[in-house]
Amino acid sequence: MKSVHRPNRLGLALLAMLVTSAAAFMPAVRAADTEKAALDRAVQRVFPALVRITVVIEEPGDGRLEKETHAGSGAIISEQGYIITNHHVAGKARHLLCRMADGEEIEAKLIGTDALADIAVIQLDLGRRKNKGKLPVASFGDSDRARIGDPVLAMGSPMAVSQSITKGIVSNLQLMMPSLFWYSEFRLDGESIGSLVRWIGHDAVIYGGNSGGPLVNMDGEIIGINEVGLGSLGGAIPANLARSVAEQLIKKGFVQRSWTGLEPQPLLRGSGLDRGVLVAGIIAGSPAAEAGLRAGDVVASFDGVSVNGRIQEDLPVFNALVMSTPIGKRVEVKALRDGREQTFTLATRARGKAKDNDLEFKSWGFTARNFTLLSAIELNRADTNGVLVTTVDPAGPAGSAKPALEGDDCILSVAGKPVRSVADLRQITAQITKDADRTELVLVEFERGVSRMLTAVRPKPVEREPEENTRKPGLSLLLQPIGAELAEAIKLKQDGARVAFVFPGGAAQKAGILVGDILTRFDGETVRCRQQSDLGHFLATVRRHRTGDEVECGLLRDKQSLKVTLKLDADDPDDEDLKSYKDKELEFALRDVTSNERVIHRIPADVKGPRVMEVKGSGWASLAHVAVGDLLLSIDGTPTPDVAAAERLLKAAAEKRPRHLVFLLRRGVHTLFAELEPTWDVPSVGKP
Repeated sequence: MKSVHRPNRLGLALLAMLVTSAAAFMPAVRAADTEKAALDRAVQRVFPALVRITVVIEEPGDGRLEKETHAGSGAIISEQGYIITNHHVAGKARHLLCRMADGEEIEAKLIGTDALADIAVIQLDLGRRKNKGKLPVASFGDSDRARIGDPVLAMGSPMAVSQSITKGIVSNLQLMMPSLFWYSEFRLDGESIGSLVRWIGHDAVIYGGNSGGPLVNMDGEIIGINEVGLGSLGGAIPANLARSVAEQLIKKGFVQRSWTGLEPQPLLRGSGLDRGVLVAGIIAGSPAAEAGLRAGDVVASFDGVSVNGRIQEDLPVFNALVMSTPIGKRVEVKALRDGREQTFTLATRARGKAKDNDLEFKSWGFTARNFTLLSAIELNRADTNGVLVTTVDPAGPAGSAKPALEGDDCILSVAGKPVRSVADLRQITAQITKDADRTELVLVEFERGVSRMLTAVRPKPVEREPEENTRKPGLSLLLQPIGAELAEAIKLKQDGARVAFVFPGGAAQKAGILVGDILTRFDGETVRCRQQSDLGHFLATVRRHRTGDEVECGLLRDKQSLKVTLKLDADDPDDEDLKSYKDKELEFALRDVTSNERVIHRIPADVKGPRVMEVKGSGWASLAHVAVGDLLLSIDGTPTPDVAAAERLLKAAAEKRPRHLVFLLRRGVHTLFAELEPTWDVPSVGKP
């Protein structure tokens, strides 16, 4: 009898499970294969166009342009060898060397750069390329089509190593610096990057050196240019913005943008509005100011386009709309004022750069640059005439002068010739240094703050320590010591101190003293101020007199001796002599502004408000970004011309305990709104 084999039921069950599992596993395998194939295609389309950029940049320091070596990344975007990268990688390049994906190194030149968008374009020197094959080129995609969760590849040369790739997903399409990092605003060469750029946030790992490299989608298209790393989060400039800027740089070498002088801010949470852009401030003399717009207006539309600034992330869209308007175009702006819509018309102007490039002047031992429209506004200057000194070599000609030139001094004339720009300064310098043996002093007129000063500079370095001018209290003027070199240059044969500034309405002005006068005698004694320490001794002599004393002074004006009687002013009042108020609830302090402070800080006569003297960290005022030095112009729309007015309003607010308290502040030439949201302390029962 034959035995019959009977299948094991357990084995059959296991076999069935394996077959079922294999069937279920196959789609996952096919999906993985599909993803791998997509990844391979994306890499093949972009990776060959990657370049590692080694760059030598120049930065001003100690009176010269100091060279530094950095590395970054880029991608070839045209067959002509144009490469897109970041401004902070190549915008100040003196020398560029690009390493291709195949290992070949080719020199490049800077075509154009834009600090506001942090985009630069360089071009390969294809004439030196050994590989004569077709140049690999990467293509841009539409960054507006990117979605959160999309897989992306960050390509570049991290830490200056060979090209590499990391993978991640899009995590944010409107990434910006958090508003709580008020003092960590991302600024680049004077430009606020967040005013125009909203990054594509992603978690594909990037490191130093990845800057300028492309962020690539799975179709092998560039959808961003990597710019920053915030911990494990990366930020890329959207490709649509980067491509637009790159095209303008290739075509013209720069980007043209419009300027209105309107400074936007998100809507205040307590405003009750859900649309529009709040006007935080208007620059005096700007198109917006001429049109009649003012702080507190809420812009509803610009050039026919409805606008919104509900949150900080909305502002770059508004700024892009304004800046992309054709220069000179007459634009209709509709805005809400006191709840009613009004129409304003303005004509935009060319914006230009926030800061011009620094140049080195070896004959003087300093670096300097031209003023731009925006930098002149920031420094409260009436125009762009003059040359701004940025750094000085202490041992160089300018640093050895008496007084020495310093960073932030503005040169107005040299050897009696006006200096309106660096071109003027270069031309004058060439004339006065054409004789290599020339050793005569050259007279330089410059501004330092509100003082208009003179110094004498030799073409050859003289090892001397730089000195500063000190403000003169009690005489209502500022004095400049006169050293031997300056005395020789102005042909002064006696001791004295030069009047550099006269406070308006003060005793010196009433006595007829003028800027440029030489104070030779004070109360019968010779004024000897050849150096900084001499000026200090003279100030101590003045302070021995009493306020109101009438003192006879000797002056030299245009080589003519004069005598005037000066009634001594009181010193600029000390803090304790002024009205002040410290708000313990909001944790900040105010003090009235002195007349001298108004002059020194160039505060317009029609600007009234106490000065913020203290802001306690993590207090309500601090959280609203109120800063020391701000002027408090109003509280909830009510003007605060002095401490007394502010104190009344703050005490009234403490009683009413509003949910929102809005300060209008002036910071430099700008105004802005600070919205305080305190959780008021509630007095205990029986507490008065």
